[in-house]
Amino acid sequence: MKSSKSKRELNSLEIQKEKYWQSSNEALSKETLEVLNEYLLSLKLANKAEATITKYRSVLERFFTDCALPIEEIASQDVLSWINEFTTDKKPKSVDLYLSTLSSFFQFCLEEDFIEHMIMKKRWRPKIPQSLPQYLTEREYAKVIIAAERLSLRDQSLVLFLFSSGCRRSEVANLKIEDVDMSRRTVKVRGKGSKIRHVHISEQCALILSDYLMTRSYEPTDPLFLGRYGGPLKSGGIYKVTTKLGRMVGLTKSLFPHCCRHTFATNMLAKGAELKFIADEMGHKDLNTTRVYARIPTEDMRIAYQNMMG
Repeated sequence: MKSSKSKRELNSLEIQKEKYWQSSNEALSKETLEVLNEYLLSLKLANKAEATITKYRSVLERFFTDCALPIEEIASQDVLSWINEFTTDKKPKSVDLYLSTLSSFFQFCLEEDFIEHMIMKKRWRPKIPQSLPQYLTEREYAKVIIAAERLSLRDQSLVLFLFSSGCRRSEVANLKIEDVDMSRRTVKVRGKGSKIRHVHISEQCALILSDYLMTRSYEPTDPLFLGRYGGPLKSGGIYKVTTKLGRMVGLTKSLFPHCCRHTFATNMLAKGAELKFIADEMGHKDLNTTRVYARIPTEDMRIAYQNMMG
């Protein structure tokens, strides 16, 4: 059981934690800040992911810091000028994020009568080039799993969890110990929009995860993976674990947590799993999102083709 001191420390951390759906940016006018916070609250009430709300807040704070006009006086040309100046060296995907964020915000303003007409135009959105997900080859994956044995039990179990569950790092950061059923090797995950799904983990992951939990005293509602100060391991901490491991192995690509997710999908597909099953495991609402993995020419797929066709 936890000591009262550690509980006080955790409570203190929670109190200090910034409400991600609220902006307190002092560079913004009081009126702009009020509207912005109404918008961010509407996203939270719509069960948008914390990462999404945080990203939108960051974009909008930057926009209104650079464009200090009252919201009702902002025109299409003001937005275009900012986009052209701020996104000069940005990739089309980043430009699309900024435009979609501003479109969402001004649509909210229109519906709430803060502005009289929509100033954003669909034709501004850039064409995003199709790209294949970044994943580990069979050889790279084997090297990473072997190298992970040199990590702490927490980090090794985390890496195995990412590779065997296909979860997003934000989902992993929100897991509680009570979400894990070790006997069935299933985990209850809260995905995008707070939707619940159950994913599976490998036998190896379950064993190492059990070993990790045996080193701790805990309550069922405690975080599955602990950070340095006893709170949950945040998304940034998960990112550090995987990228550091990738550098340790000497990968030519960055081992981002999402690369683990992509590797999970390609491994499952190469081993014959149906797209619908993979989509359910990954929390994809649209099967077309999962179909992109079918375009990846993995070594296992090449061998499977040769076995069938010669």
